[in-house]
Amino acid sequence: MIVKKEKLKIDFNKINQLILDVDGVLTDGTLFFDSNGSEIKGFNVQDGHGIKLWQRAGNTTAVITGRESKVVSIRCADLGIKFVYQSAKDKLKILNEHILNNNVKLSEICYIGDELVDIPVLKKVGLAVAVANAVPDALDCADIITEKSGGNGAVREVIDFLLKEKGEWGTVTNRYFE
Repeated sequence: MIVKKEKLKIDFNKINQLILDVDGVLTDGTLFFDSNGSEIKGFNVQDGHGIKLWQRAGNTTAVITGRESKVVSIRCADLGIKFVYQSAKDKLKILNEHILNNNVKLSEICYIGDELVDIPVLKKVGLAVAVANAVPDALDCADIITEKSGGNGAVREVIDFLLKEKGEWGTVTNRYFE
């Protein structure tokens, strides 16, 4: 994890919302279509387990994606992500609606993105994260850049970091070390 801002001053304990882009963050950004036109996406199982750990600690996960995909609905349901915003052409507008409807503060949100469309959100949230393979302009807006690329454990990297910073790591993982 690369902390870009030399003296990142944030109270990680306030971060309780993790909002994710999908293509390029939860996936490597590759879009597969079969001969019938059905979409296929690959998701990293470690990212998925990280999301479950994040939720086990009492934190919230949401997804804001510009595309509409049944596969995303299925994966989010599998992970228990109840806030899923698809076809989000204006991600900042969706973020503002999420905040309003769920009594959330910008300072409580960590957003992970990779593309130009993510920049308005990255500029507003409490903690802006770009995955290692994000476009240069998104990297420039990030407080933190992951070492792993999207779809290859970047989300898990952020979650592990946040849970440790918040002092929640031991609580949510103790069953594995007993």
